Amino acid sequence: MVEAITLNGNTEHEDARVMRRRSFLAGSATAAACLGMPEMGIATAATSDNHPAIRSSLTPALPSPLTGEHAVLWSSPYPERIYGASPGLTSLPNGTLIATYDQTGGGVRKLASLRRDRWPWTGTIATSADGGATWIERSRMPMHHARPFVSAKSIYVLGQVGDLLIMGSHDGGETWSDPVQLTRDGVWSGAPTSVVVHDGRIHLAMEHQAVASTRDEWPVSRLAPVVLSASAYDDLLEPGAWSFSNKLTFADALGETGPAHVIGSPFFKPGLTAPHNVGDRRMMEEPGWLETNLVRIEDPDHIWFDPTGGTLHLLMRAHTGSTNMACVLKAVRSPGTNEMTVSLERAPSGNPMLYLPLPGGHLKFHIVHDPVGRLYWLASNQSTDSMTRPEKLPQERYNLPNNERNRLVLHFSRNCVDWCFAGTIAKGEDQRQARSYPSIAIHGDDLGVLARSGDALSASAHNGNLITYHTIPRFRDLSY
Repeated sequence: MVEAITLNGNTEHEDARVMRRRSFLAGSATAAACLGMPEMGIATAATSDNHPAIRSSLTPALPSPLTGEHAVLWSSPYPERIYGASPGLTSLPNGTLIATYDQTGGGVRKLASLRRDRWPWTGTIATSADGGATWIERSRMPMHHARPFVSAKSIYVLGQVGDLLIMGSHDGGETWSDPVQLTRDGVWSGAPTSVVVHDGRIHLAMEHQAVASTRDEWPVSRLAPVVLSASAYDDLLEPGAWSFSNKLTFADALGETGPAHVIGSPFFKPGLTAPHNVGDRRMMEEPGWLETNLVRIEDPDHIWFDPTGGTLHLLMRAHTGSTNMACVLKAVRSPGTNEMTVSLERAPSGNPMLYLPLPGGHLKFHIVHDPVGRLYWLASNQSTDSMTRPEKLPQERYNLPNNERNRLVLHFSRNCVDWCFAGTIAKGEDQRQARSYPSIAIHGDDLGVLARSGDALSASAHNGNLITYHTIPRFRDLSY
């Protein structure tokens, strides 16, 4: 099917059902701006069950000790107006990979074939049966910040359109249900982050905001991470299957801990960082947290180990203006119930804790626990020059000095506090060519990484024009 998109009074066409996969060297100045152009050298693969797939040869990425190849799941038809967002990834027991992502930007709603019923269907669910070499689009979805996950019986994708929505598949991801609305209580946010399955229950986190923000506001100080849980054996399309924790905002937490001045938070005074520079819009918002990962402490010797198994820890992106710190909370299940209560964690001294050291904790990160190697694995962005004065940053650098997005790296840890460097996953040639917002999934001996990426056509490091998949073979061999 061919769809038309109208931008600036001009109408052009793209293939709305086919995800164009094309080989590219990151940073290539010759990459094409639109999909569906024969001169790009894209070859169409055979379809499967009437689902279109695109095949192109995998080409070497930029030099990296971990990933020698990457695939492109999605490429923007109009990089200046349509951006890739929220890559989510999971692996099924049979090795099938499930990927989710959505499109943002002012050009999306101009797509002629965009489904517009109750919500705009800007997202995509795709599967791969060959370790990420080729992908088949299975369904569109109307959600942002969605993540795929596996229960005892089915596969689900949960995200938000303001309220929370969920879709399900009972045939290995080939077909998907209509979306079901789970909440009607305000504005939700989040990112595709970790899902913890323990004692027969699914646990994940999203952030709730009681009051909608203004267009120019980033309300991370008012976000409340909420732990959602449900039995892995229930029908999770039923809203009543889900339990929700209490809501604790960052502002509430500061009321208990006091301002974190000892670590220099906020690093910049809230507001424009260089107000005397005409046209410099680099802004420091009020400190806060967002994009929550859940982890379970497995080591009985760990200070925070809970022998009852009823405690999870929340590790969140910390917006401080500085680098390499994450926010921390804990969620404790009430005895005899499925209710979780979120509160501050405490050091052995009894002092409340708000931050932990975590490489790349200042941007979106993803943690998975490997039960085989008994290690936690972390994909995050590496910062190299966060102490540069904001007004001295190159124009292509996005926002604050700590917001460096073109180096994606891997770490491992035995305790979620002490992290060891494992290597570079991927790197863009310049600051505009991001490799960020990673989602990771273990499949066999390999680690898959789905990223929000960009090449030379990218609008900015934040607004990338690609969704890329990277494979780290035999990732457990990287531990030491």
